[in-house]
Amino acid sequence: METSMKSLMWHAVGLLAAAFWLYAGTLHFLDPQWFAPIVPPIPGSATFWVYVSGAAELALGIGFLLPRLRNITGLGSAVFLVCVYPANIYMWMYNIELGDGSSLSSSGHVIRLLLQVFGILLSLWVWRLKVVESKRVAGN
Repeated sequence: METSMKSLMWHAVGLLAAAFWLYAGTLHFLDPQWFAPIVPPIPGSATFWVYVSGAAELALGIGFLLPRLRNITGLGSAVFLVCVYPANIYMWMYNIELGDGSSLSSSGHVIRLLLQVFGILLSLWVWRLKVVESKRVAGN
């Protein structure tokens, strides 16, 4: 793929990721009780962890908005998605309902897993592409 097309895609993916993380992070603060039931039994209140993850998502959204931070944010996003997946496993294993009483079917959980893996790979692509482009520019 041509470098300018990759660069355009890198910016587009970064902006879409920013919109996703800003939206998701905001929801954690607007309706924390919707997310609280899926927090596994770990030290601290579930609401505390909902706020922590919401703040991290807002930080990722801001990082993806800023091209200078986008590469490291891609890595951070991948790490974050790996770190929060245990909550999804907990929800799946124990058929935990969300705060509104809804739950996912088995196929819904599989789709969520595949989307999470896709998000990790896309985040790593954003991180690696920018690192490669930075090295090319520095080498010229």
